[in-house]
Amino acid sequence: MQCDDRVPVIPTLPDAHPLDDPIRSSLVGAHSRFAERRGRIARYHPEVAGFFGHPEDMTVEDWADLGVLLPVGEQAALRGDGITPPAGWRVLDRIGLLQFDGSALVVEPEPAAQVLTADDVPEMLDLVHRTRPGPFRSRTVEMGTYLGVRDGSRLVAMAGERMHPDGWTEISAVCTDPEYRGQGLATRLIRAVGYGIRERGEVPFLHTSVTNTRAVALYDTLGFVLRRQTTLTIAEVA
Repeated sequence: MQCDDRVPVIPTLPDAHPLDDPIRSSLVGAHSRFAERRGRIARYHPEVAGFFGHPEDMTVEDWADLGVLLPVGEQAALRGDGITPPAGWRVLDRIGLLQFDGSALVVEPEPAAQVLTADDVPEMLDLVHRTRPGPFRSRTVEMGTYLGVRDGSRLVAMAGERMHPDGWTEISAVCTDPEYRGQGLATRLIRAVGYGIRERGEVPFLHTSVTNTRAVALYDTLGFVLRRQTTLTIAEVA
Protein backbone atom coordinates (compact mmCIF):
# COMPACT_ATOMS: atom_id res chain seq x y z
CA MET A 1 0.00 0.00 0.00
CA GLN A 2 1.30 3.44 -0.95
CA CYS A 3 0.57 5.90 1.88
CA ASP A 4 2.06 8.97 3.44
CA ASP A 5 1.08 11.60 5.95
CA ARG A 6 2.30 14.75 4.19
CA VAL A 7 -1.16 16.01 3.24
CA PRO A 8 -4.41 14.24 4.18
CA VAL A 9 -6.76 13.15 1.46
CA ILE A 10 -9.19 16.01 0.98
CA PRO A 11 -12.72 14.74 1.67
CA THR A 12 -15.69 15.91 -0.30
CA LEU A 13 -16.56 19.45 0.72
CA PRO A 14 -19.28 19.58 3.39
CA ASP A 15 -21.65 21.53 1.15
CA ALA A 16 -21.03 19.37 -1.92
CA HIS A 17 -23.33 16.58 -3.04
CA PRO A 18 -21.81 13.09 -2.48
CA LEU A 19 -22.34 12.28 -6.16
CA ASP A 20 -20.21 15.26 -7.20
CA ASP A 21 -17.16 13.31 -6.03
CA PRO A 22 -18.34 9.71 -5.57
CA ILE A 23 -14.87 8.15 -5.54
CA ARG A 24 -13.44 10.21 -2.69
CA SER A 25 -16.76 10.14 -0.85
CA SER A 26 -16.58 6.34 -0.98
CA LEU A 27 -12.89 6.11 -0.02
CA VAL A 28 -13.24 8.31 3.06
CA GLY A 29 -16.42 6.48 4.10
CA ALA A 30 -17.83 3.04 3.34
CA HIS A 31 -14.83 1.94 1.28
CA SER A 32 -12.03 3.34 3.43
CA ARG A 33 -10.69 -0.20 3.89
CA PHE A 34 -9.79 -0.27 0.19
CA ALA A 35 -8.12 3.16 0.11
CA GLU A 36 -4.52 3.84 -0.81
CA ARG A 37 -3.35 7.43 -0.74
CA ARG A 38 -0.49 9.77 -1.34
CA GLY A 39 -0.92 13.49 -0.72
CA ARG A 40 -4.25 14.63 -2.11
CA ILE A 41 -4.66 11.57 -4.36
CA ALA A 42 -6.57 8.48 -3.27
CA ARG A 43 -7.22 5.27 -5.11
CA TYR A 44 -8.83 1.89 -4.63
CA HIS A 45 -6.56 -1.09 -4.11
CA PRO A 46 -5.61 -2.13 -7.67
CA GLU A 47 -7.25 -5.55 -7.34
CA VAL A 48 -10.54 -3.93 -6.29
CA ALA A 49 -10.94 -1.10 -8.81
CA GLY A 50 -8.94 1.30 -10.94
CA PHE A 51 -10.63 4.48 -9.73
CA PHE A 52 -8.73 7.53 -8.48
CA GLY A 53 -10.03 10.29 -6.24
CA HIS A 54 -8.40 13.63 -6.97
CA PRO A 55 -9.02 17.37 -6.65
CA GLU A 56 -10.31 19.17 -9.73
CA ASP A 57 -7.45 21.68 -9.58
CA MET A 58 -4.60 19.18 -9.80
CA THR A 59 -1.14 20.62 -9.16
CA VAL A 60 2.21 19.36 -10.44
CA GLU A 61 2.68 17.68 -7.04
CA ASP A 62 -0.71 15.99 -7.38
CA TRP A 63 0.32 14.57 -10.74
CA ALA A 64 3.58 13.34 -9.24
CA ASP A 65 1.66 11.63 -6.41
CA LEU A 66 -0.71 10.10 -8.96
CA GLY A 67 2.30 8.70 -10.80
CA VAL A 68 3.54 7.03 -7.60
CA LEU A 69 0.15 5.39 -6.96
CA LEU A 70 -0.32 4.30 -10.58
CA PRO A 71 0.87 0.71 -11.10
CA VAL A 72 3.36 0.19 -13.92
CA GLY A 73 1.53 -0.23 -17.21
CA GLU A 74 -1.82 0.98 -15.84
CA GLN A 75 -3.79 4.02 -16.99
CA ALA A 76 -5.53 6.61 -14.83
CA ALA A 77 -9.15 7.61 -15.47
CA LEU A 78 -9.71 11.13 -14.13
CA ARG A 79 -13.14 12.74 -13.79
CA GLY A 80 -13.83 16.35 -14.65
CA ASP A 81 -13.80 18.77 -17.55
CA GLY A 82 -10.61 20.55 -18.52
CA ILE A 83 -8.11 18.06 -17.03
CA THR A 84 -4.77 18.73 -18.71
CA PRO A 85 -1.77 16.59 -17.73
CA PRO A 86 1.67 18.20 -17.38
CA ALA A 87 4.82 17.16 -19.25
CA GLY A 88 5.62 13.51 -18.69
CA TRP A 89 2.02 12.39 -19.19
CA ARG A 90 -0.05 11.71 -22.28
CA VAL A 91 -3.80 11.63 -22.84
CA LEU A 92 -5.03 8.43 -24.48
CA ASP A 93 -8.73 9.22 -24.66
CA ARG A 94 -11.51 11.46 -23.41
CA ILE A 95 -14.88 9.83 -22.77
CA GLY A 96 -18.21 11.49 -22.11
CA LEU A 97 -19.56 10.12 -18.82
CA LEU A 98 -23.20 10.25 -17.75
CA GLN A 99 -24.33 9.98 -14.13
CA PHE A 100 -27.93 8.92 -13.41
CA ASP A 101 -29.98 9.40 -10.22
CA GLY A 102 -32.11 6.34 -9.43
CA SER A 103 -34.40 7.92 -6.84
CA ALA A 104 -37.43 7.00 -8.97
CA LEU A 105 -36.34 3.42 -9.71
CA VAL A 106 -39.07 0.88 -8.95
CA VAL A 107 -37.35 -1.90 -7.00
CA GLU A 108 -38.29 -5.49 -6.21
CA PRO A 109 -36.48 -8.70 -5.28
CA GLU A 110 -35.67 -11.23 -7.99
CA PRO A 111 -36.35 -14.85 -6.94
CA ALA A 112 -34.11 -16.25 -9.67
CA ALA A 113 -31.07 -14.21 -8.60
CA GLN A 114 -28.27 -15.67 -6.52
CA VAL A 115 -25.74 -13.76 -4.45
CA LEU A 116 -22.33 -14.09 -6.10
CA THR A 117 -19.18 -14.55 -4.02
CA ALA A 118 -15.43 -14.77 -4.47
CA ASP A 119 -15.92 -18.36 -5.62
CA ASP A 120 -17.85 -17.05 -8.63
CA VAL A 121 -15.21 -14.51 -9.71
CA PRO A 122 -13.76 -16.59 -12.59
CA GLU A 123 -17.23 -16.88 -14.15
CA MET A 124 -17.94 -13.20 -13.48
CA LEU A 125 -14.69 -12.16 -15.15
CA ASP A 126 -15.50 -14.37 -18.13
CA LEU A 127 -18.96 -12.82 -18.50
CA VAL A 128 -17.49 -9.32 -18.21
CA HIS A 129 -14.85 -10.17 -20.82
CA ARG A 130 -17.56 -11.28 -23.26
CA THR A 131 -20.02 -8.42 -22.65
CA ARG A 132 -17.79 -5.41 -21.77
CA PRO A 133 -20.06 -3.63 -19.23
CA GLY A 134 -17.10 -1.71 -17.78
CA PRO A 135 -14.16 -2.27 -15.44
CA PHE A 136 -14.29 -5.35 -13.24
CA ARG A 137 -11.34 -6.83 -11.35
CA SER A 138 -10.52 -9.86 -9.23
CA ARG A 139 -11.74 -8.23 -5.98
CA THR A 140 -14.46 -5.94 -7.35
CA VAL A 141 -17.00 -8.36 -5.87
CA GLU A 142 -15.92 -7.12 -2.41
CA MET A 143 -17.31 -3.62 -3.10
CA GLY A 144 -20.90 -4.68 -2.47
CA THR A 145 -23.60 -7.25 -3.21
CA TYR A 146 -23.51 -8.86 -6.66
CA LEU A 147 -26.44 -10.86 -7.99
CA GLY A 148 -26.41 -13.36 -10.85
CA VAL A 149 -28.86 -15.43 -12.84
CA ARG A 150 -27.86 -18.90 -14.02
CA ASP A 151 -29.15 -21.25 -16.68
CA GLY A 152 -28.29 -24.51 -15.00
CA SER A 153 -24.72 -24.00 -13.83
CA ARG A 154 -23.94 -21.29 -16.41
CA LEU A 155 -23.82 -17.64 -15.27
CA VAL A 156 -25.78 -15.72 -17.91
CA ALA A 157 -26.44 -12.31 -16.33
CA MET A 158 -25.34 -10.23 -13.36
CA ALA A 159 -25.39 -6.81 -11.74
CA GLY A 160 -24.06 -5.45 -8.48
CA GLU A 161 -22.96 -2.62 -6.22
CA ARG A 162 -19.80 -0.61 -6.76
CA MET A 163 -19.09 2.84 -5.28
CA HIS A 164 -20.70 3.81 -1.95
CA PRO A 165 -20.70 7.59 -1.52
CA ASP A 166 -22.52 8.77 1.60
CA GLY A 167 -26.20 7.79 1.36
CA TRP A 168 -25.90 6.36 -2.15
CA THR A 169 -24.84 3.10 -3.83
CA GLU A 170 -23.82 2.70 -7.45
CA ILE A 171 -25.33 -0.09 -9.56
CA SER A 172 -22.70 -1.49 -11.90
CA ALA A 173 -21.51 -4.48 -13.96
CA VAL A 174 -24.95 -4.87 -15.53
CA CYS A 175 -24.40 -7.48 -18.22
CA THR A 176 -26.18 -10.32 -19.99
CA ASP A 177 -24.75 -13.09 -22.13
CA PRO A 178 -25.64 -12.24 -25.78
CA GLU A 179 -27.55 -15.53 -26.13
CA TYR A 180 -29.90 -14.50 -23.30
CA ARG A 181 -30.64 -10.90 -24.19
CA GLY A 182 -34.22 -9.79 -24.77
CA GLN A 183 -35.54 -11.66 -21.71
CA GLY A 184 -35.53 -8.69 -19.34
CA LEU A 185 -32.70 -10.05 -17.19
CA ALA A 186 -30.90 -6.70 -16.95
CA THR A 187 -34.07 -4.94 -15.84
CA ARG A 188 -34.85 -7.60 -13.23
CA LEU A 189 -31.33 -7.52 -11.82
CA ILE A 190 -31.20 -3.70 -11.69
CA ARG A 191 -34.47 -3.68 -9.75
CA ALA A 192 -33.21 -6.44 -7.45
CA VAL A 193 -29.89 -4.71 -6.70
CA GLY A 194 -31.85 -1.50 -6.18
CA TYR A 195 -34.11 -3.34 -3.73
CA GLY A 196 -31.13 -4.21 -1.53
CA ILE A 197 -29.90 -0.63 -1.67
CA ARG A 198 -33.28 0.78 -0.65
CA GLU A 199 -33.53 -1.74 2.19
CA ARG A 200 -30.43 -0.08 3.69
CA GLY A 201 -32.03 3.35 3.36
CA GLU A 202 -29.75 4.38 0.51
CA VAL A 203 -30.43 5.62 -3.03
CA PRO A 204 -29.23 3.88 -6.21
CA PHE A 205 -27.31 5.66 -8.95
CA LEU A 206 -25.22 4.57 -11.91
CA HIS A 207 -22.88 5.67 -14.68
CA THR A 208 -22.50 4.94 -18.37
CA SER A 209 -20.75 6.48 -21.34
CA VAL A 210 -22.55 8.84 -23.71
CA THR A 211 -22.01 6.36 -26.53
CA ASN A 212 -23.77 3.47 -24.76
CA THR A 213 -27.16 4.32 -26.23
CA ARG A 214 -28.64 0.90 -25.42
CA ALA A 215 -27.93 1.37 -21.70
CA VAL A 216 -29.14 4.99 -21.72
CA ALA A 217 -32.45 3.92 -23.27
CA LEU A 218 -32.88 1.16 -20.66
CA TYR A 219 -32.10 3.45 -17.74
CA ASP A 220 -34.59 6.00 -19.05
CA THR A 221 -37.38 3.43 -19.15
CA LEU A 222 -36.56 2.41 -15.57
CA GLY A 223 -36.94 5.94 -14.26
CA PHE A 224 -33.31 6.97 -13.90
CA VAL A 225 -32.77 10.70 -14.36
CA LEU A 226 -29.64 12.21 -15.84
CA ARG A 227 -27.94 14.17 -13.07
CA ARG A 228 -24.61 15.14 -14.55
CA GLN A 229 -22.46 14.84 -17.64
CA THR A 230 -18.70 15.11 -17.34
CA THR A 231 -15.52 13.95 -19.05
CA LEU A 232 -13.38 10.98 -18.18
CA THR A 233 -9.78 11.63 -19.19
CA ILE A 234 -7.68 8.49 -19.70
CA ALA A 235 -3.99 9.29 -19.14
CA GLU A 236 -0.73 7.43 -18.64
CA VAL A 237 2.87 8.24 -17.86
CA ALA A 238 4.65 9.01 -21.12
